[in-house]
Amino acid sequence: MITLALAQMIYFFYVQAPFTGGEDGIQAVPRGKLFGLIDLSNIWAMYGTVLAVFVGGFLLIYRVVHSPFGQVLKAIRENEPRAISLGYDTVRYKFLAYVLSATLAGLAGGTKALVFQLASLTDVHWTMSGEVVLMTLLGGLGTVFGPVVGALAVVTMENYLAQLGAWVTVTQGAIFVLCVLSFRRGVIGEIARLIRRPL
Repeated sequence: MITLALAQMIYFFYVQAPFTGGEDGIQAVPRGKLFGLIDLSNIWAMYGTVLAVFVGGFLLIYRVVHSPFGQVLKAIRENEPRAISLGYDTVRYKFLAYVLSATLAGLAGGTKALVFQLASLTDVHWTMSGEVVLMTLLGGLGTVFGPVVGALAVVTMENYLAQLGAWVTVTQGAIFVLCVLSFRRGVIGEIARLIRRPL
C-alpha cells in the first residue's frame, strides 16, 4: 500500500512538473543514432535494437536468478530470519535487487519511448504496478519465462479488446479470474508441471 501511495504521489508530481509536458507527456522524442553508428530512424534498425536490449536484459535476469546472489534472494524470500542467521545482510541484498529492478524498468521505459516517440505519464500511474503483478501471476510466479508470457498475453488482450471501449477492464478482469482459477501456477508454471509429471 505504501508503494502504491508513493507511486501516486510521484504521478501527481510529474503531472504538475513543467518538464514532463503534463498529461500530454513528452512528444516527438528523437531517435537519432545509437553510438553514432546505428540510425534508429530506420524502423528495422530500431526494432532490432529494442530486441537486442530485451534479449540482453532477459539474459541478465536469467544469470542473476541462477547466480549465488539470486540464491540468496530466494532464501530471503522464503525465510528472511534464517538468511539473517546465516550471516547475510538482507537489507543490502534487497537494496541491490531494488536497484537492479529500477535499472531494468528504466531501460524498458527508454525503449518504449524510443518506439512510440512519446514519454507519457500512463506508466507512472499506480495502475501500472497492478498490471505488472497481473502479468507475473498470469505467466507464472517464480518462473523466468512467466512474466514474458504474461506481458505478451496482457498486451495482446489490450490490443484486441480495445474495440469494446469501457468494457475492456471488465472483460480483462473476467479473463484474469478465469486464468487464476484454471492455472493456479500461471501458464508457464502449469506447462512445467505437466512436463515434470510422470507418464
